[in-house]
Amino acid sequence: MQTVALLTISNVFMTFAWYGHLKFKEYPLFMVILVSWGIAFVEYCFQVPANRIGHGQFTAAQLKTIQEVITLVVFSIFSVVYLKEALKWNYVVGFALIVVAVFIIFKDWS
Repeated sequence: MQTVALLTISNVFMTFAWYGHLKFKEYPLFMVILVSWGIAFVEYCFQVPANRIGHGQFTAAQLKTIQEVITLVVFSIFSVVYLKEALKWNYVVGFALIVVAVFIIFKDWS
């Protein structure tokens, strides 16, 4: 659970680093790049320990899968709440297909 919590915190920072600047288009690109780098540094301070702690309990592929699902959840909330963009039906269906991929990756097929 610690790994999932750290990855969730990491993804909140990552989402702001990657997409938060979209509301600040009046600022020069170099400025938002520097701010994004600063936010990404904080993101890495959570992401690296999450993967270090989680590896062994999860494989690297499983850690990446967990991170991607968390990213989709965090991004969906971010895009609706912060960017005021609609969550369209086809986005939801696409995300659901990724959840199917989670099942396939985590299922023990041996």
